[in-house]
Amino acid sequence: MIEKKVKEGVKSDKAPMRTFKVGDLAVYPAHGVGEIMAIESRVVNGEKHDFYIMKVIENGMTIMIPTNNVESVGLRDVIPKKDVDKVYAVMKSKKEANTENQNWNRRYREYMDKIKTGSLYDVAEVFRDLFLLKLTKDLSFGERKLYDTAQILLVRELSTAKKTDEETILTEIESLFPAEKADN
Repeated sequence: MIEKKVKEGVKSDKAPMRTFKVGDLAVYPAHGVGEIMAIESRVVNGEKHDFYIMKVIENGMTIMIPTNNVESVGLRDVIPKKDVDKVYAVMKSKKEANTENQNWNRRYREYMDKIKTGSLYDVAEVFRDLFLLKLTKDLSFGERKLYDTAQILLVRELSTAKKTDEETILTEIESLFPAEKADN
């Protein structure tokens, strides 16, 4: 439906591997926005490899990413500001499958797989589905954690893309949903 059209609209032909510089902001799947703090060379198994040293903004965690593995691990640029409305369109669209009839464990696995893709559009789908689900029933502990994770990833990247504070983004996101929302 609309989600597929939105996603297809942002896919591009095979581009050359993205390189980052110190100070660049990037997104690491399931961890969110971070800053490239350094580019270092290390010897691993007798071979010299270059690594991006990235510090995740949300929790200060440091990740070493081989520079030649950028695509396979899913490291990518923060979405451009012009694509924020496409993310909002995903959240406003109706979900394709009725997840309320699935058990929480199957939903959890599906949502976790989407978060691991690193796609902000997939994260937006997870957030939307769980936001709407929590309007009708209590989320399981695992679903609540996924909801919180999706919200953090979404808000952090959108606020970075729009160069605005996270509270503003959260207000914008919540305005996309029915007014009778559950407690956060």
